[in-house]
Amino acid sequence: MSDTLLADTDIEEALSQAYVTAVASMAGYVVALKNFDRDGIDITIEAGDSFRPKIDAQLKASINIDDSSETISFFCPKKNYDKLNIATQTPRILLIMKLPKRRQGWIDVSSEYLLIRHSVYWISLRNHQQTTNSTGQTIYIPRANKFDVKALQDLMEQSRNGIIP
Repeated sequence: MSDTLLADTDIEEALSQAYVTAVASMAGYVVALKNFDRDGIDITIEAGDSFRPKIDAQLKASINIDDSSETISFFCPKKNYDKLNIATQTPRILLIMKLPKRRQGWIDVSSEYLLIRHSVYWISLRNHQQTTNSTGQTIYIPRANKFDVKALQDLMEQSRNGIIP
C-alpha cells in the first residue's frame, strides 16, 4: 500500500521549483510562484537595486534527456512554445531540469547534504520561428546554458539593461 499523493510529474515539478529557488536564493533574488498557470509562466525571479528587473520562467523536467551531444533536445508542447515566443516586457525563459532515469536517483539526503540531481538548463524562445507543428516543437539548448548562480546573474543584468535574451 502506498500513501503517495503525488504523481512522478508532480514530483518533477516540485524538484525543478526547489532547484530554481535555491539558485535564485544564492544570487540574493526573490522567487514568486504563480498561483495559476494561465500565461505559461510557473515562476518569476526578481532582483533589487536599480530598475528592479525580473525574469519569468516556464519549468519543465525530463528523464529523457540525452547526455551524448553538445545540445539538449527537448520537445516543447505548442501551447508552451507559443507563450514563450511572444514579445513581453519581462524576459521569458524555459528551464529544463534533467533528471536521472530512476526516481530513486532524483535526490539524496544525508546529515551532511541535500543533493538534487542533475542540472537545469535555460533557453529563451523569443524570436524563434513560429511552429507549424500542431503538437509542439523540438528545441535545442546548448549545454553551455546551465542554469546556475552566474548564469542567473547574467540573465538578470540583461533584463536590467533592457536586453531580452
